[in-house]
Amino acid sequence: MPSIEKRKAEYEIRCIRKELNVIPCVKQIDTLAAEFPAQTNYLYMTYSGNEDDVLTGQQEFSKSRSNTLDGSPIARVRSSSVVKETIMDQKKRGVMVLGCGAYCIGSSVEFDWCAVSCVRQLRRDGFKSIIVNYNPETVSTDYDESDRLYFEELSLERVLDIYEREGAYGVVVSVGGQIPNNLAGPLSDNGANILGTSAADIDRAEDRRKFSDMLDQMDLMQPAWSVLTSKDEALQFANTVGFPVLVRPSFVLSGAAMRVAINETQLVNFLEIAAVVAADKPVVVTKFILNAKEIEFDAVAQNGTILNYAIGEHLENAGVHSGDATVILPAQKLYVKTIRQVKKYSSMIAKALNITGPFNIQFMAKGNEVQVIECNLRASRTMPFVSKTMNRNFISLATRAMCGQIAKPYRISLLDIEYVCVKVSYCAKFIFVFIFKTTVSHHFRSLNIF
Repeated sequence: MPSIEKRKAEYEIRCIRKELNVIPCVKQIDTLAAEFPAQTNYLYMTYSGNEDDVLTGQQEFSKSRSNTLDGSPIARVRSSSVVKETIMDQKKRGVMVLGCGAYCIGSSVEFDWCAVSCVRQLRRDGFKSIIVNYNPETVSTDYDESDRLYFEELSLERVLDIYEREGAYGVVVSVGGQIPNNLAGPLSDNGANILGTSAADIDRAEDRRKFSDMLDQMDLMQPAWSVLTSKDEALQFANTVGFPVLVRPSFVLSGAAMRVAINETQLVNFLEIAAVVAADKPVVVTKFILNAKEIEFDAVAQNGTILNYAIGEHLENAGVHSGDATVILPAQKLYVKTIRQVKKYSSMIAKALNITGPFNIQFMAKGNEVQVIECNLRASRTMPFVSKTMNRNFISLATRAMCGQIAKPYRISLLDIEYVCVKVSYCAKFIFVFIFKTTVSHHFRSLNIF
């Protein structure tokens, strides 16, 4: 996430640009080589133009509603004192969904599955869908997946430009991974309507210090931790709790710069790397627990109440990133008391953060002692795996919750699942091992997540 100084400068420059009427135009990608008029939803923004190729969302909405309010798009759609906005108005204005961007370590096809599932549910519910993504490898950039597709970078500047031109009802930042999730705060600061969990609560979960403070106030167990203020204090903390320790930056993608240090030399080196990656955000040093089991809790909540959840266990000991780990679902070797603690802790965290939408909490357990590792207020890389295993689309449910629709929990009974699924990280694809109770042999098949 950009530093506070950079965000402030970006905002000031944006205001100057708009005052000078330096505003990009919306252009349509010509898919017919200029032989015939193109009628596609492939759009992009450019400063090299004098007019839009298509009506903006704001103009389309104005045509469909005669008593339009004056003012900027954001100010206009916020004002309910003059004309009360109906659910039909919200559906016509549409919802922006931020995609995953380029595939890289920590951001892969799993998040594209989540974005596509979100868009498909929006269209089923009658919402105009607007995708922002610049990766042609993704399904979300197919011409028939959304009503409008912007091939644009996932930056604050560009997302705000699109949001204002479209006059969208809101923005979904929780289905495209860490990149769009990091935009929640800056977008909210600039007046965008973040659908689902609020930007302030996302910040409380992403900021390591704020999250650890919250857990302490709730008396939820977590590994001993300390915020980095100086290398000397970090070394003192590590020597007090004993090596190994884990260096954990805030607001990072797929555990970037998160390292386990086994001695003072490694700790000093890793702190320097983490400080660069985290910019002005806190870097926390925690005690690393050896030989502990890691547990994944993927769920959907609405207004702090959990609607559906799934508990999976890592085959490897705690310390392997969930995107790379072998995950078993349903969990096979967890104590009943451990499962109860995981469910209790998760309910408390969901309520404290007033979560609406998808989220993921990672726990570690040693014996029957459960400790919280972290909480991601977005879809995780295991969400497609969970949805396919349970045969219920968790992202569809989360989409309805985020848009204020009736989100009826799925009926899921683990007793009715006649197989165990195992996710293995291999070339960004899922491999499932189905162990059927009715047969002795193992059945293997690859998952087509779309």
